[in-house]
Amino acid sequence: MIGTKAFLRLRMSAHEAHYAGELVDGARMLGLFGDLATELLVRVDGDEGLFRAYESIEFLAPVFAGDFIEASAEIVAMGGTSRKMVFEARKVIANTRKTGFAASAGDVLEEPVIVCRAVGTCVTPLPLQRRPRELYMPALPPGPAPVTGAVVTPVASEIPEEVILTAAIVGAELTREMTPWLPITAQEIADEAARCREAGAAVIHLHVRNDDGSNTQSADRFGAAIEAIRKKTDCVVQITTGGEVGMSMDVRAQPLSCKPEMATLNCGSLNFGNDVFVNKRPEIRDLARRLKASGAMPELECYEVGHVEEALLLLKEGLIGAPLHFQFVMGVSGGIGATEANLLHLRSLLPTEPGVATWAVAAIGRFQKPMTELAIRLGGHARLGLEDNIYLSKGVLSEGSAPLVAQAAQYARAIGRRPVDPSRARVLLGLS
Repeated sequence: MIGTKAFLRLRMSAHEAHYAGELVDGARMLGLFGDLATELLVRVDGDEGLFRAYESIEFLAPVFAGDFIEASAEIVAMGGTSRKMVFEARKVIANTRKTGFAASAGDVLEEPVIVCRAVGTCVTPLPLQRRPRELYMPALPPGPAPVTGAVVTPVASEIPEEVILTAAIVGAELTREMTPWLPITAQEIADEAARCREAGAAVIHLHVRNDDGSNTQSADRFGAAIEAIRKKTDCVVQITTGGEVGMSMDVRAQPLSCKPEMATLNCGSLNFGNDVFVNKRPEIRDLARRLKASGAMPELECYEVGHVEEALLLLKEGLIGAPLHFQFVMGVSGGIGATEANLLHLRSLLPTEPGVATWAVAAIGRFQKPMTELAIRLGGHARLGLEDNIYLSKGVLSEGSAPLVAQAAQYARAIGRRPVDPSRARVLLGLS
């Protein structure tokens, strides 16, 4: 929960002017900081807590009646009961107060003026903390310095209440030596899919393997796994057409004969670790046509900014249709980095019309947990599991994909988003 922020904006009224009939008492800014601290404590602990002490307070500019003040607070450190926060108040609109202008004249400031900064510590006693302790792990570093531009408080309805969790339970690079929880047989895959369904997953992202553990795109193997999953659970099955580096498109597309509800469509080439994963533009279009013919909805896997633009071009060319589901794969060595700035840019490229596009994040290794949480906070969906990360937390090997799904589901519920079941996921994705 490090990096959690709160914002407010309000106008200083005439009755708040204590000096010379115009100047607002500096303590008013501390009152705003106290309100923000209370909001953060409720979000993190489910309790208003107590303000313990300020480490520093700086009054940097005067505040007058009629000024609009925008204040922000951010959690930067957490202990067992303590929560350290930084505060900043900025003047974004000022009463003009110039000779020849009406007393009601005001100006929007091109550069907001910082009027007050502070650092303080709040405390929530252990008996009053109502949030799970594991959510306090600092998955994200402290956020960036407060922005200088005006911040408009987001409308709550802009973040959907529902979230789709996808479990990637097998993967192409894992071995049993790396984790004994890797499912290989059709029954093992189905059992793990059912565990993930119980943990909160609605979609199963599926790779399959030969008896010796090697990766394969065999239609028979995929068919057996899909049949076993459907007997065990109602999850949406989303197959991979990525295959291995150098695998032909005919081989990669073989599992489409199993009639899955969804299948991946990689939207470009990239350096993949020390290899090169090649998806030539004619091959991408060939695979898009094969997906359309099979009836499988494409999951648009994007490892770079250009991949998103290629997917939108496929839509324009009529090779894929809306609704679109984008999977941003972040943190691959050679692909786009797993950062908040990159995710915000990727999201900004998508169509904004309601019902046209949904998006999710799949992050690799140590990036999985923080980027999963970030995607959920920003209103997206998430893919997680052993395929992308085998650790529940630093140094702790996850006992399969289900604990990773459960951790994400718990986080989503803690911030007000509800993991959906497969039937609802089908509606949100446009599968039914």
